[in-house]
Amino acid sequence: MDDSKAGPTKEMPLGLDAAMEEEYTSQSKLLQEFSSISNIDKAWIFKSDGGIGAQAMFSISQANLLANKKRKFVLSAHISEESNNSVSFRWAPFPMEMTGASTIVPSPSGSKLLVVRNPENESPCKLEIWSPSQLEKEFHIPQAVHGPVYTDGWFEGVSWNSDETLIAYVAEEPSPSKPTFNDLGFKKGGSTDKDCGSWKGQGEWEEDWGETYAGKRQPALFVINTASGEIQAVRGIDKSLSIGQVVWAPSSKGMHQYLVFVGWSSSRRKLGIKYCYNRPCALYTIRAPLWESGIDGLKVKWVVLYFFPPLL
Repeated sequence: MDDSKAGPTKEMPLGLDAAMEEEYTSQSKLLQEFSSISNIDKAWIFKSDGGIGAQAMFSISQANLLANKKRKFVLSAHISEESNNSVSFRWAPFPMEMTGASTIVPSPSGSKLLVVRNPENESPCKLEIWSPSQLEKEFHIPQAVHGPVYTDGWFEGVSWNSDETLIAYVAEEPSPSKPTFNDLGFKKGGSTDKDCGSWKGQGEWEEDWGETYAGKRQPALFVINTASGEIQAVRGIDKSLSIGQVVWAPSSKGMHQYLVFVGWSSSRRKLGIKYCYNRPCALYTIRAPLWESGIDGLKVKWVVLYFFPPLL
């Protein structure tokens, strides 16, 4: 009689053998090791208050596999030059996570920080201006003014002017009004979203840039006054241009300020731009709005658009 006892046999899931299980374990471990590595997305350097060395600020991201998103952090450092001409970085003890932030852009002096929070639905877009110790201002921009701010790294463009009173940025243009219908047919004057006796049509179809831009509206240029929160859409730009990568041109005190941006013409079909980026584009400049106080309140002045032909 055999008294030997066999150990419990490990049952493998259907269609999976020991070799495949070991391979999956190895691959998942490798994925976790790669995803734990942080990426430096952007970096800024400012003059130190004491005049010795410089202050640096880094925007860092790390993959969040479970949420299929990216965690975003801010990390600062003090940069100094040693006696042997080497550069030394003194890092902050820990980074700070920017929960819910779509992008961050510090002002030229480094004394203010713009935080953009794009909505995931039809809620207003939020722009926050922070000082070193507190939230100074928060602006809620409804969808009627513009949609989410572009933060894709291609059409993206957020830029402070030199005196930190204006911010230029690229956002989705406001969605056009859609036709409303009820049981009697077309309804003039539209309706509210809470009107259960009617429904809205899709409106006129507009081609997007495809790829990761499916469903996104045309990128357009806007300027916000950081003191009043007033927003102006930059007028004078041809409707066929998709705007991106806006910056403020250097200016002198008392002189007009200008915006420089890249424009992609969409007079032809939009066949993608992110993964096949050899699309015709050109540099353009336009005078920034002037907020002037008068009897009728604030007036915004514009000039014509200038075009720099591409070099062949």
